[in-house]
Amino acid sequence: MPRPYVLLSVASSVDGYIDDTSPRRLLLSNSEDFDRVDQMRADSDAILIGAGTIRADNPRLLVNSEERRAARVAAGKPAYPLKIAVSASGDLDPSLKFWHHGDKKLAYTTDEGEAKLNGRLAGLADVVSTGPTIDFHAILDDLGRRGVERLMVEGGGQVHTALLSQGLADEIHLAVAPLLVGDRDAPRFLNPADYPGGSARRMRLVEVRTVGDVALLRYLPKEGGDGS
Repeated sequence: MPRPYVLLSVASSVDGYIDDTSPRRLLLSNSEDFDRVDQMRADSDAILIGAGTIRADNPRLLVNSEERRAARVAAGKPAYPLKIAVSASGDLDPSLKFWHHGDKKLAYTTDEGEAKLNGRLAGLADVVSTGPTIDFHAILDDLGRRGVERLMVEGGGQVHTALLSQGLADEIHLAVAPLLVGDRDAPRFLNPADYPGGSARRMRLVEVRTVGDVALLRYLPKEGGDGS
């Protein structure tokens, strides 16, 4: 089966951070941008998030609009997309909101993590090991077999970095908020990695628009040139 189309969705500050180091989550988006993200979720078959983001934000990760959920059902889809967590260690708390809202859930982990999660998430999610390490190629292959055609990835930095460095992301939606974080210990959108083509390769920019006070940039990372 073909792999799903992979769309990375992220909001960052002007200086590239996706959060600060305070106990409270930094809200980078505005109400209009949150609504845009809600539409993207409604248009997706599945939403994927990393374990670090689940622990830090404790998100429900839902389609919030009743009208959008109804439109999904009218189209023969579940009201909510499949929710996917990725954790190499298997250290995921079953009491977090992620597991108790929405519809079906799936957790990808390692052989070591599988032993923990089979017990912790019994009745809450299907658990799948990708082997001794997290293998995103195997994850996308498995999602393709499950009928997932469009996958929305909402972070965090480790997951975004892995997908982009392995050439697995088809599209990036980067919402840049008019904020400066300036904290070197705060998490960033991307980590250092060997990205395809290196620093000379230019991605294709397909859209720039304002969403309230946020600038939305859409890139196609598999399309572009070397800038020569």
